[in-house]
Amino acid sequence: MTDERMQLIGLLEKTADADLLNEMIGFAANRLMELEADGLCNAGRHERSAERANYRNGYRDRAWETRAGTVDLKIPKLRKGSYFPVFLEHRRTSERALIAVIQEAYVHGISTRSVDDLVKAMGMTGISKSEVSRVCGEIDERVKAVLDRPLEGDWPYLWLDATYVKVRSNGRIVSVAVIIAVAVNTQGKREIIGVTVMPSEAETFWTDFLRSLTRRGLRGVKLVISDAHEGLKAAAAKVLGSSWQRCRVHFMRNALACVAKRNRPMVAAALRNAFDQLSRDAAGVQWRKLIDAFAEPADRLAKLMREAEDDVLAFMAFPREHRLQLHSTNPLERLNKEVKRRTHVVGIFPNDAAIVRLVGALMLEQNDEWAVSRRYMTLETVAQVCEDQTIDVARIAAF
Repeated sequence: MTDERMQLIGLLEKTADADLLNEMIGFAANRLMELEADGLCNAGRHERSAERANYRNGYRDRAWETRAGTVDLKIPKLRKGSYFPVFLEHRRTSERALIAVIQEAYVHGISTRSVDDLVKAMGMTGISKSEVSRVCGEIDERVKAVLDRPLEGDWPYLWLDATYVKVRSNGRIVSVAVIIAVAVNTQGKREIIGVTVMPSEAETFWTDFLRSLTRRGLRGVKLVISDAHEGLKAAAAKVLGSSWQRCRVHFMRNALACVAKRNRPMVAAALRNAFDQLSRDAAGVQWRKLIDAFAEPADRLAKLMREAEDDVLAFMAFPREHRLQLHSTNPLERLNKEVKRRTHVVGIFPNDAAIVRLVGALMLEQNDEWAVSRRYMTLETVAQVCEDQTIDVARIAAF
C-alpha cells in the first residue's frame, strides 16, 4: 500500500498536467466546506429535518493561492451568522503586505534595528530588489482594486479618522496622517471606502480626499462623524453639503480637562444626562441649563459647551436606533488599533506607497469580514433616513 501511494505521488509530481492536482485540491476543499456547512446547519443541503439549526444562503467566490496554483473555491454562506473554512489563512493578505513592506524597507537600507532582527528571524536574508518589487506589485494591484472601486448608491453616514505614522521623505523622517473612511450604505452594511496618506489635516488636503471619494460615486451623505478638525468640518460642508458630528468621546475628554479633578465625576454625569435626552430640543434645553450652571465656577467649560453645542448634538437629529453608532468615532477605534499595531512593527516606512499597501491590505480583509457579518444598521431605519432626505429635497424644490 505504501509503495503504491509513493508511486502515485511520484506520478503526480512528474506529470505535465498541473491542472490535475489543482482540480483534486479544489474538489477536496469544496467537499470539506460542504461537510462543515452541513454540520453548522445540522442538516444536509435541501434536506428536510426537524433538527435543522440554520439554512444555506448561496456562495461567495474566493481564490486560494496554493503551491499547485490558484484554486477557485465556493465558500458556503449561511442565513444566520458567518462561516469561514478552517483551512484558509484568515489574515494572509495583510501578513504578506507586512512582510513586503519590511522587505522594501530592508533592501533600501532604512530599516530600524528591530526590523533588521525581524527580517533575520523570518529567514529573509539575501532579499533581491526584483523579488520585493514583484511581491509589492501583486499586493498593490489588489489593494488598488478595492480602494479605487466605484461607490454605488447612497451612503448616509461617513466616519473619518486619522492616525499618524513615520515615513522617510527627501532624506528626512516626518509624520504623516493616514486617513481611513468608513461609510454605511443603504443596505445597512459598513464598508471601508477610502484610505489615503496626507501631509497634514489641513482643509485643502481634506477637500482633495473628499473630492476623490465623490469622483468615485460617493453621494447621499447626511452626516460626517469625526474628531474636532476645523479643516475637515469646512471640507465636508463644501464638498458633501452634509452635517457634521463632533466625536462625543473626544469632546468629553476636552470638557473634563476644563474642571478640577474632584469635580469631573459630577460634570461627566451632567453631560451624559444631556446626551440621554429623547430629542434634540430636549437635549438643547438641558445643555443650556448646564451652561448657565457652569458659567461662573467653570467658565472654560461653559465656553466650550456654548461653542460645541450644535456639533456635539448633531447625531440627535437622526433615528434613535442609530445614535449609539453615530455619536463618536468608536467604530473606527478597533481599526486604528490594528493599524497602530502593524505599523509599529515597521517603525519607519520607506515611502507613502508602502503605508497604503499595508493599511490597505488590512482594510481589504476587514471589508471581507464585514461583508459576511450581520448588518450594522437595519434596512428599515436606514431607509427612513434616505426617505427623509428625499422629502427634504422635494420640499426645497417646491419652494
